Amino acid sequence: MALITAASLRLQTSKDLAQLAKKNGVPGWHSMRKEQLILALLKLAKQKQKAKATSGSASQTSSANSMIAKRHVAKPVKVEADSKIAKRIRAERIRNESLKDLALANSYQTKPNEPASDRIVLLVRDSYWLHAYWDITKPTVQRAKAALSDSWHTAKPILRLLEMSGEATSPVENVIREIPIHGGVKNWYVDVADPPKSYRISLGYLTADGRFHLLATSNQVSTPPPGNGSLDENWADIKADYEKYYALSGGYDDSNNSGDLQTVFEEKLRQPMNAPAFVRLGSGIGSAHADLPFEVDAQMVVYGATDPSANVTMGGEPVRLEPDGTFCVRLGMPNRRQVLPIVACSRDGTEQRTTVLAVERNTKVMEPVSRDVDAIA
Repeated sequence: MALITAASLRLQTSKDLAQLAKKNGVPGWHSMRKEQLILALLKLAKQKQKAKATSGSASQTSSANSMIAKRHVAKPVKVEADSKIAKRIRAERIRNESLKDLALANSYQTKPNEPASDRIVLLVRDSYWLHAYWDITKPTVQRAKAALSDSWHTAKPILRLLEMSGEATSPVENVIREIPIHGGVKNWYVDVADPPKSYRISLGYLTADGRFHLLATSNQVSTPPPGNGSLDENWADIKADYEKYYALSGGYDDSNNSGDLQTVFEEKLRQPMNAPAFVRLGSGIGSAHADLPFEVDAQMVVYGATDPSANVTMGGEPVRLEPDGTFCVRLGMPNRRQVLPIVACSRDGTEQRTTVLAVERNTKVMEPVSRDVDAIA
């Protein structure tokens, strides 16, 4: 119906108004006069206008509800994307924590043992190389994390190389280098210059603001002058001259606490220290006669082959492979039973093979026999 006003209706005749009322279904139109028809048509026009407005509002509400429903359907896609991002963040956080955990054992060790105490031992390998070896317990790492508080997130594990100078009774320590390390390892080679010099090394965490949280300090060592030997690649190579290495590493210095150093040497060489010569060589046969020295020892040779890219450990210690994947290690045979696990692990860590050697040595020293020279004649 077109826009209807009272003025426009009054311009029409009663007959025309009656026809319009009939067309729009006005009840009782045939008995109405002109003024009654005008009022009835105006009322009908208002009702239709109100119904149209109500229908438009309902349409807008329906459209809004449809948009809300569409947004609601799209929400799970966003949640799924957020979940993937959260997983990546968690994985990166775990990786960073493992790099900081100095108590974390090597992944290729078959049965990593929890150390009884914290220690770091510094060994001299030659004039230009030092070898740091450490054990850190899990409670110590947890205490460091609590002590550093918010700074723990930016802290990095560090080896501090200290050069010793001044008098022996009152040495001065100068930090000459800070070496970043990571969890999952327990030894590190350190190159030095200008021998002979004396060094000590400290292990701890360095924060972004330069604060150093100390975990352990090593013994003091002295590098020999150049030309006193080349770099050793295996503990079996040290066996022949271990006393020299022990002395250079401060083992016989009364001012050093060499208990940890002695323990490391005994573990690696599988023999006691500070014992008579015949005992150090494996409790072989020793003669009481000064004119007849007699020493007997035994060694074991372990050899094998694997993929040249694999990692091989023997008793938890790495073994050097030749370019073709073969290896050969000489070991002492102490006078007891020993179990030696040998593990080969693929480069990606997906495959591991283990062989266990059980070897026993039983040496008996017989009573010496002395004969009189006259009786022999």
